[in-house]
Amino acid sequence: MRAHSPLAHLIPRSAHSARTRGHTLGTPRVYDAFVNLFFFGRRRSSFEALLSAASVKPGQRVLDVGCGTGYFARMLAQTVGSDGLVVGVDASPEMIHHASDKARRARNCQFQLGTAESLTFLADDFDVVVSSLFMHHLPTDLQVTALREMWRVLRWGGTLLIAEARVPRAFGWQLLARVHGYDRMARAVAELERMVADVNFEQVQTGVAPPWLRYVRAIKRADGMPQ
Repeated sequence: MRAHSPLAHLIPRSAHSARTRGHTLGTPRVYDAFVNLFFFGRRRSSFEALLSAASVKPGQRVLDVGCGTGYFARMLAQTVGSDGLVVGVDASPEMIHHASDKARRARNCQFQLGTAESLTFLADDFDVVVSSLFMHHLPTDLQVTALREMWRVLRWGGTLLIAEARVPRAFGWQLLARVHGYDRMARAVAELERMVADVNFEQVQTGVAPPWLRYVRAIKRADGMPQ
């Protein structure tokens, strides 16, 4: 059974996605315009908070799973610098084409078509793995599979950071979230912290990146195997 995105009524599905039961988006420019508007000019500051939480450093190798239009990946590439590398993966060829075009001058930022539940990278290949506003596109069983794959490609002691939807407590924000389905996005990954811990990550921490994001940060254990 395929996942159904709460934003499917606003952003059309990809017409030629990689094989997955997850929901894929097919209109990158519409997506970026919608997100920029929805964040009320605070999109960059929200993702800067995620960047800080991930503790990304120059020279590191970073994987962005479900990278979409490449917005976060480009910010990550600026942080890792010329000695580092950022790779973005998404199941939507429309998103990958758009992201690649936007980053065509950045030699340390690459994008490739793929699925979170079957990453093509070697084990222990990345220092940091991130994912933002993506997990709710997957059915629950694939969320767990994707986390196991993130665990596999992350080096021992490496950092995982997953950001998902949150609804602020103020009534006005809650009403806005309910109108376009953002509250359903938040509920779709309600057990994210527990799932990350169950996969055998440690030092699991949570935080927020206002107005719309929450995140889970964790470390890959040096003495365990994914559950």
